[in-house]
Amino acid sequence: MVSIHLRAETKKNEQRAALTPQYAKVLLDNGFDVSIERSEASIFDDSEYEKVGCKLVPTGSWRNAPKNTYIIGLKELPENDNSPLIHQHIMFAHCFKQQAGWRDVLGRFKRGNGTLLDLEFLKDKNGRRVAAFGYYAGFAGCAVGALTWSVQQLSDKKITKYPRINPYPNQEALVDDIKNKLDAAIKKVGRIPKIMVMGAIGRCGTGACDMAKLLGIPESNILKWDRNETARGGPFKEILDVDIFVNCIYLSKPIPPFLTRDMLDGERNLSVIVDVSCDATNPHNPIPVYNYCTTFDDPCIVLKTKNNRPCDIVSIDHLPTLLPREASEQFVHDLLPSLLQLKAREESRVWTDAEKLYIHKVYIRRRRSQLPISKETPYRSTLRDPRGKAEPTIGGVLAVPEELDTVNPLRQGLRNGILIVLEI
Repeated sequence: MVSIHLRAETKKNEQRAALTPQYAKVLLDNGFDVSIERSEASIFDDSEYEKVGCKLVPTGSWRNAPKNTYIIGLKELPENDNSPLIHQHIMFAHCFKQQAGWRDVLGRFKRGNGTLLDLEFLKDKNGRRVAAFGYYAGFAGCAVGALTWSVQQLSDKKITKYPRINPYPNQEALVDDIKNKLDAAIKKVGRIPKIMVMGAIGRCGTGACDMAKLLGIPESNILKWDRNETARGGPFKEILDVDIFVNCIYLSKPIPPFLTRDMLDGERNLSVIVDVSCDATNPHNPIPVYNYCTTFDDPCIVLKTKNNRPCDIVSIDHLPTLLPREASEQFVHDLLPSLLQLKAREESRVWTDAEKLYIHKVYIRRRRSQLPISKETPYRSTLRDPRGKAEPTIGGVLAVPEELDTVNPLRQGLRNGILIVLEI
């Protein structure tokens, strides 16, 4: 029997869940053993899980679950804990693109012989993510951007700190509240804000555009940019002409910045930047004017520029929790078919590819190098699984997968599901 253990989220203000009562019941009906940690923070009451037959367990008990249990959650594990990880974790670890602390996270899995099956990198045969919060991230990001702009216009003095933002019980409540504030701001200044959505045709960008329209912003005031508009490479001075810039791209490789700090010192209309993508600690952050994430308690970075016009940045890295129930239900609905495949994980491409990627990232951590390696490079290699013994050294030519080629200066390949480690 496959056992799944939903851990309680510990990130402050996180109310979403990686498994909802409705879909936990589907797993139970398909022969899974499902344990749910009690949580006071989750939008879903413990009783909702209990009603469908789930077993409730104490908060934090995932650490003592049987070793073969799948531990599922959304955001990062509890802080100030560097203990080895022995389980198979399904989560957003935010460590595969060399974000801050990535070595420490992978080190915990390596020391405990555990496995990280990162939700961000679960993909189907066409390379599309099987489940993502993108739509609601963009939806909420645009809402917070409109809220921030409204607060700017309604304030009679310079703002140094923005008020806390609280999650909403449902979409209707969110739209009504933001629209009322936006209408008051528009009435005061006599104009409707212009919004630019970067990455407008993706899931995230679609959510941002849908929210803008629900708020009553006309199509003529919504600039939708995607690959065609950005093909020439940044920076893009057009961003300075709008009031609210919502970045919804998925950063998969280094790109030129969209804007620079010097641009913000000059003449501009731009006063709100919402970085839904939130690559604050990524070395290739396309909005390199800030370097840390904000929170629902303190939602904006108030930038100091040579321009008297405000320029405030929203970089909350779990925006979908603004609508925790709807966002969770949609995400788990899309994830469910892959969860059901855990019964035969070794035959499921989604999961085998995820494990191969984890193995690759562990070796990047161990053997990172700045050697420039061409697409076809003579090499000697050692075939090795991170949890097993090395095989005899062989020679050949390395063919580097494109998706790995752009992530790290050290290029490594996977052959027959086993990592090929270079020894140049």
